[in-house]
Amino acid sequence: MKQANKCADMQDIRAEIDRIDETIIMLLGERFGYVKAAAKFKKTTEDVSAPERFRAMLHQRRLWAKAQGLSEEMIEKLYRDLVEYFISRELTEWANQR
Repeated sequence: MKQANKCADMQDIRAEIDRIDETIIMLLGERFGYVKAAAKFKKTTEDVSAPERFRAMLHQRRLWAKAQGLSEEMIEKLYRDLVEYFISRELTEWANQR
């Protein structure tokens, strides 16, 4: 792992970006495992979609984005898309367990 300001050329930068992206994707896979596991604790489709939790989660991600100097809107869109996809998959998992 090289710090961004220690990269000697574009090859170094691209290698580090690839490393980070692979880590992000592995973490998303780990996150998805928890999403699937959560289905067994939910009793209704409303429990799965959990609109209040969804809103609170988006708010927290916006705060984290701001703290990192990232666009709050971009992070919200990213997480909105991600979590909406995971909710759809969790609904399928939930239905299969019934």
